[in-house]
Amino acid sequence: MRFEHYALNVPDPVAVADWYVAHCGMRVVRALEDAPFTRFLADETGRVVWEFYANPSATIPDYGSMHPLEYHLAFAVENVDAEHERLVAAGARFVEEVNPEEGTRLVMLRDPFGLCLQLCQRAAPFEI
Repeated sequence: MRFEHYALNVPDPVAVADWYVAHCGMRVVRALEDAPFTRFLADETGRVVWEFYANPSATIPDYGSMHPLEYHLAFAVENVDAEHERLVAAGARFVEEVNPEEGTRLVMLRDPFGLCLQLCQRAAPFEI
């Protein structure tokens, strides 16, 4: 068994997908042009896939009211300051920074849609 994708019900999946493609290096690998306007996005490795869709038969969570520790999307970055500045200029909002150990910086943002987005610059990056 291997991980295929992680799905999120959002009000405007096209806009969410477009923002992550434009600003986070994601790419659309599958899309539905009719409701529920599903977008499957893959990261640069092709190893991680997210599905964004708008399905009215299920509640769309209020992501903007969720604490970042309840839910967040995390990206490994080389330069947390540069990425933080770039994403804020693209409409993200700073929430907090946590430094759990020397050399590790975790910056929490909210994207323009309220989803929590974490930038991870780790002293010891995950090796997979």
